[in-house]
Amino acid sequence: MAAVHLTTGVTQMSDDLTQDDLIEAAKAYLKSHYGEDTVRMDVLSNTVSTGTGEMNVECTVSVHGSQSDWNKTFTFRDGEIVDMRARFLR
Repeated sequence: MAAVHLTTGVTQMSDDLTQDDLIEAAKAYLKSHYGEDTVRMDVLSNTVSTGTGEMNVECTVSVHGSQSDWNKTFTFRDGEIVDMRARFLR
């Protein structure tokens, strides 16, 4: 799976990433890879440091008007999402 790089319109070093940047990257990843629109995203844990680590979220996504709840873990390397694991909640 291709990595999604953070695109903020400003060149940033990976150690300058905020949690909001990571959330926006995760939302863009879900949209580009799965066609999911993010309704809500709550961060449960975040070990991303200098652009590398994992962010675990609980989120509600919508696809063609149908909503579902998920626990998703995004793996970041050098400011890019390189993997995502998901568990359906309801």
